[in-house]
Amino acid sequence: MTGGPASARVRLVRAPNPSPMTLDGTNTWVLTEPGRNLAVVVDPGPDDPAHAAAIGAAVSESGADAVGLVVLTHGHPDHAAGAAAFAARAGAPVRAAEPSLCAGGGPLTDGERLVVAGLELDVVATPGHTADSVCLLLEAEHALVTGDTVLGAGSTVVARPDGELAAYLASLRRLRRLVDERGVRRVLPGHGPVRDDPQGVLDSYLAHREQRLDQVRAAIAAGARDVDGVLTVVYSDVEPGLREAARWSTLAQLDYLRGRGEF
Repeated sequence: MTGGPASARVRLVRAPNPSPMTLDGTNTWVLTEPGRNLAVVVDPGPDDPAHAAAIGAAVSESGADAVGLVVLTHGHPDHAAGAAAFAARAGAPVRAAEPSLCAGGGPLTDGERLVVAGLELDVVATPGHTADSVCLLLEAEHALVTGDTVLGAGSTVVARPDGELAAYLASLRRLRRLVDERGVRRVLPGHGPVRDDPQGVLDSYLAHREQRLDQVRAAIAAGARDVDGVLTVVYSDVEPGLREAARWSTLAQLDYLRGRGEF
């Protein structure tokens, strides 16, 4: 699917991989500077020839005649599995925070500015969902590409084995400051619709995490002593397709409280 928040610099191509975890599918972002001939493709998504063709069509529609760079917000397969094949066909380097995902370029570093044919993206390290998660600030559009750190609907998971709640909370607080400091007006997420209320989204994300932690504390106080006991109390209404994600989040919450000496 191609569409979404088309602007002079931003096009959305949604991968055909809907699921409880991916919502309507993975969002691939095609970014170009107006009047220039190279595009940046963020998160090419699954290794799906039809999706790769749709990305190529969006690049052409943007006015670019080639891809200058492929960027990964993190290494989960629904975002990254198609990157190597797509980049090889496009003749473009791949860059990510995780060195093993890179090809033709070094790993992304926090605070780095990527410049491709006049398009400028600032790299913001946001570990938590995974250790290698990054966001990208497209200041010319007052937009923040967030991968799975912030979704367009619902909340994300602190994913095992390398996701960490303390790091995730710190990343959310960092993004909340960034929104005010850099005038961010739109969130371009890895799944779900674009959000035009970044302050509200981040405030609700932080409040949701604190609420969940309070629920876990209450479950422990009531006698729950392991992940299954807490999961039964705190996530009693979760749908079956999200049960494993809820388990990951529960483990992350228990690790967080244990690290603070609360459990």
